[in-house]
Amino acid sequence: MTRPSPRGPRPSGPPRPTRLTRVSEAVRLRLDIAYDGTEFAGWATQAGQRTVAGVLDEALTTLFRAPMRLRAAGRTDTGVHATGQVAHVDVPPDALPNAYPRAPRVGEPEFLPLVRRLGRFLPTDVRVLGIARAPAGFDARFSALRRHYTYRLSTAPYGVEPQRARYVTAWPRPLDVDAMAAASRDLVGLHDFAGFCRHRPNATTIRDLQGLDWSRDGELITAHVTADAFCWSMVRSLVGALLAVGEHRRPVSWCRGLLTATSRSSDFAAAPPHGLTLVGVDYPPDDELEARNLVTRDLRTR
Repeated sequence: MTRPSPRGPRPSGPPRPTRLTRVSEAVRLRLDIAYDGTEFAGWATQAGQRTVAGVLDEALTTLFRAPMRLRAAGRTDTGVHATGQVAHVDVPPDALPNAYPRAPRVGEPEFLPLVRRLGRFLPTDVRVLGIARAPAGFDARFSALRRHYTYRLSTAPYGVEPQRARYVTAWPRPLDVDAMAAASRDLVGLHDFAGFCRHRPNATTIRDLQGLDWSRDGELITAHVTADAFCWSMVRSLVGALLAVGEHRRPVSWCRGLLTATSRSSDFAAAPPHGLTLVGVDYPPDDELEARNLVTRDLRTR
């Protein structure tokens, strides 16, 4: 005969959640970020290195009192700057109130107090410009439609003025901008840019280069580069190859031939990193974010 439990009958109803049961969803936040990349070893966290993500993750972890990890639209290299970086972070609901020194005032954005607090907490070479709740399906990296970069250089004989030296590459010799623009037109479109990318295992080098234009303001020359995404070192390599054309060391048609390369060409050097800035990231309407996310993930894993 079975003995009744000394604790009595178990109450009816749904089972209690186990440790693995997800009781509540994290709150995804979008962050708009700017930084001077001079003293950073790039965006991505690296052991023993000062990186943009490392500094921001540490600050957010301290404020939220829970481990935080940002995901960015563009993983910029050492020395590269940003005025329009976008990232997201997932915050547990119970950690969200920890970051608030006070509730927002009537009429001000929900996370403005947190933006102000980060402004006092972060070093001066990185700023969080804005924070908002991300719409459903948003992923800073995989939902992006395109990224925009600029590369600036000066042909002034004296180099670059001290106030701009961190952000403009000195190139004190003549450049044929018309030849560079003509060569750039051959590169626009959907191509395999293996000849312009440093190798990463299992990473595709097929990209849709949507714009590569040049402008000149006196001795300041700027490249405006837009693509759905960029592979490792791609923008600096494009600029480096086009500088060889601008100096008449290579013909205009030479860049077109680099599109047939199966690995990074050694015929030219990448342009220095400090002239490069990530200036913006475009996203589709909110109701198309999730679909874009899925399409991009599929493309990047082929």
